[in-house]
Amino acid sequence: MNPYLDEDLVTLGDHARRFASERIAPGYLERDTTRVLDPGLMREMGEMGFIAPELPEEFGGQGLGCLAAGVIHEEVARADLSISYINLLASLNGQILSHHGRPEVVKPWLERLVQGRALFAIALTEPRGGSDAANLRLRVERDGDEYVLNGEKTSISAADQAHAAVVFGRTGTPESAGKGVTALLVPMDLPGVTRSRFDCHGQRAIGRGSIFFENVRVPVDHRLGEENKGFVQVMQGFDFSRALIGLQVLAVARVALEETWEYVAQREAFGRPLSANQGVSHPLAVAETQVEAARLLCLQALWLKDKGLPHSAEAAMCKWWAPQLAYETIHQCLLMFGHGGYDRGPMEQRLRDVLGFQIGDGTAQIMKTIIARTRAGRGAVPA
Repeated sequence: MNPYLDEDLVTLGDHARRFASERIAPGYLERDTTRVLDPGLMREMGEMGFIAPELPEEFGGQGLGCLAAGVIHEEVARADLSISYINLLASLNGQILSHHGRPEVVKPWLERLVQGRALFAIALTEPRGGSDAANLRLRVERDGDEYVLNGEKTSISAADQAHAAVVFGRTGTPESAGKGVTALLVPMDLPGVTRSRFDCHGQRAIGRGSIFFENVRVPVDHRLGEENKGFVQVMQGFDFSRALIGLQVLAVARVALEETWEYVAQREAFGRPLSANQGVSHPLAVAETQVEAARLLCLQALWLKDKGLPHSAEAAMCKWWAPQLAYETIHQCLLMFGHGGYDRGPMEQRLRDVLGFQIGDGTAQIMKTIIARTRAGRGAVPA
């Protein structure tokens, strides 16, 4: 019995797992090679109600809460981590648009998002640095009823596939740091937008790349939040995505453990199953314990968010611990398969896929600083 998941959420998870097993998992290896998301599959997910179910009904969602989004998210991730980016980006951007955008502007976009007919990127990181997220150089200048954007964003998930992006740029002076940042909803088909794609180690179906803005004009009504306050206001939504990322990578670790337990119980050496050796079963038992504990922490963070309670520290715990733990767990599972694990296949792909989350969306060092500031106070843990 899980204290955070009631009968309805368990049923929702079972429903999502059947869909993911039948429709998503079979194409896992192929998408790593083709590096293409299937738009038809994304629309199927939308039709099933599996994208951003936490959004209010007025924006096309179901108002089911953040735990429901997490339950679906982990079932999609265990089938294909890249495909689960559809859920992650939809939930993160959906929160930002629904809370900080003008309803008449964002509602059509949110409806497309929930239906699986639009993919969003979050454009924050720049070439000169990622962790110092408020130190931005992309210029956003007011020109009448428009903003004019010039600059580059890099290491952006779905950069070359997204239909729109939430873009952070500088409207204030460089000295104003986070207080001089404004967020905008930017359609990716506007004149002056160009994109590139990297050849990344993992998460190859969703991909990462750069987005270039050259005199891109965006209507002022596409601003998200207040001018010069976008960083402070909009970044609050990242607590939600950090908990989702924890569930995302742990789902991959959990399916790796399931397959490894089955393998070591069947594979024999020296006349007995591999699992009879404590050197095999004990490391897996430790991983099983830690993964279960980390998953509960992620569910707790989403439960706190649904209750309207503070959860920044818990979300940061999820973000630094879960990706590290998932990588270590999958690595251990791969070794248990011996040379078979080293072959190109699901296990090595999972290892590549989860590694990126130790880098992107907030490093472990930044997350630990957030935790420390939450517990000791910002003044006691200065920048």
